[in-house]
Amino acid sequence: MLEKVRNALRIKTHALDDELSDLIQAAILDLGIAGVQPEEINELVETAIITYCKMRNGIPEDYDQLKKAYDEMKAQMSNASGYTVWEVNLHV
Repeated sequence: MLEKVRNALRIKTHALDDELSDLIQAAILDLGIAGVQPEEINELVETAIITYCKMRNGIPEDYDQLKKAYDEMKAQMSNASGYTVWEVNLHV
């Protein structure tokens, strides 16, 4: 995932790997807060993580567009089966 994020951000050096790794983990945690815990990291999850990293890396000119795109992906996944692990406990 780190290499995909590095490529998406057009970063050639490994000097920022720690910061990028932190952003990736923050994206995963942010998705988790919304209930998104996919069984596997597929292209949709990767795209959301990359979009989050683009949004949080520096001060992008297109921050608002990136935020809107990320929030839409997060909302879609949080409402889709296969991306959440919500449990329903009925006490009778």
